[in-house]
Amino acid sequence: MTSAPMTTRRRPRLDSVAGGGSLAAYLVAFALVGVCLAPAVYIVLGGFRTNSQIIQSPAGLPDPWEVGNYLSVLTGSLFWQELVNSLVAAVGTTLGVVVLGLMTSYVIARYPFRAKHAMYSLFAAGLMFPITVAITPLYILVRDLGLTNTLAGIIVPQIAFALPTTVIILVPFLRAIPRELEEAAFIDGASRLGFFTRMVVPLSLPGVITVGILAFVASWNSYLLPLFLLNDPDLYTLPLGVQAFASQYSVDTARVLAFVSLSMIPALIFFSAFERRIVGGLTGAVKG
Repeated sequence: MTSAPMTTRRRPRLDSVAGGGSLAAYLVAFALVGVCLAPAVYIVLGGFRTNSQIIQSPAGLPDPWEVGNYLSVLTGSLFWQELVNSLVAAVGTTLGVVVLGLMTSYVIARYPFRAKHAMYSLFAAGLMFPITVAITPLYILVRDLGLTNTLAGIIVPQIAFALPTTVIILVPFLRAIPRELEEAAFIDGASRLGFFTRMVVPLSLPGVITVGILAFVASWNSYLLPLFLLNDPDLYTLPLGVQAFASQYSVDTARVLAFVSLSMIPALIFFSAFERRIVGGLTGAVKG
């Protein structure tokens, strides 16, 4: 008679079930998310309160909820005018960054020439050159070009400062395109421009979308450049308009919070909608 083999069933560890290490990681992650979201939540909720509620209970919930602050901002023309200015600046910057960045990256990635590595190093060095350092000579240059107090005056410098990041991200994408594909296209009679438009642009689309989103969000949040170059209130973008609105209605805190929260919404929606595209594009750049 043989005894049945004894099966030793390991008792699941409490750490693996409850995720001891994972639980700590979740707690840290939730704490960090809370720290990041708390200011935004406070601003949004503050727009639904009255000034007296903010003074009596700064951390309390609106009681009752006041929608008049948001309605007064949305029914006025100032917010929409600055929203349109921000859209024009952001879309113009994004188009310029994508077109110029893609063409520059294609030349660096695919064509052999003597200054190739020096040009790539120059763009890489541009990542360490903040706009704050160059703001004074940049203002003089834009003024000499006659672009001060125009949206073009902030679009052109924003394109220049976004190109280093664009080139660093796109060059690995374009280097990863097989040479055999290019040779086959040329054998079939495609020109260099035809190969670029029909093959290079579709194949590098994840990277193009990534750099486009980064350029759009950076332009949307830009404050220093419009502050120096725009004097006409009709041309103010939303970040500059928020500062002007806060100065004009400094006593009406609830209305200022409503204006600020409405100014954040377009960028938050845009970034949240394309967040996966950004991660995918950066991952592709690293792999390339």
